[in-house]
Amino acid sequence: QVHLAQSGGGLVQTGGSLRLSCAASGLTGYVVTMGWFRQAPGKEREFVADTNRFIGGTNYADSVKGRFTISVDNTKNTVYLQMSSLKPEDTADYYCHIVLIPRGAIRGYDYWGQGTQVTVSS
Repeated sequence: QVHLAQSGGGLVQTGGSLRLSCAASGLTGYVVTMGWFRQAPGKEREFVADTNRFIGGTNYADSVKGRFTISVDNTKNTVYLQMSSLKPEDTADYYCHIVLIPRGAIRGYDYWGQGTQVTVSS
């Protein structure tokens, strides 16, 4: 059973930095993407960043380009989100996200972490 355990987050002042971690377990299949979404109060969940194992690339939302960096430690099945130059509008619950193709399956499935709160004070 896939389990995503998130850590990191918290309260930081504008311009500060935080790092989120997401350790994945139970990955009996092929991981297509590992990444992050966020959801601010009263808003829809939105894409932040991901890394695609098929093509080896990374993608970022325009709002975080140049400030956030996604990385993966394949030996630990852990994905990180380094957030710098944080702004109050980055305040949200951040969710780890994985698309996994289980063994024997012909399509991918979405898995989510439990969420972690990031609050940026002005």
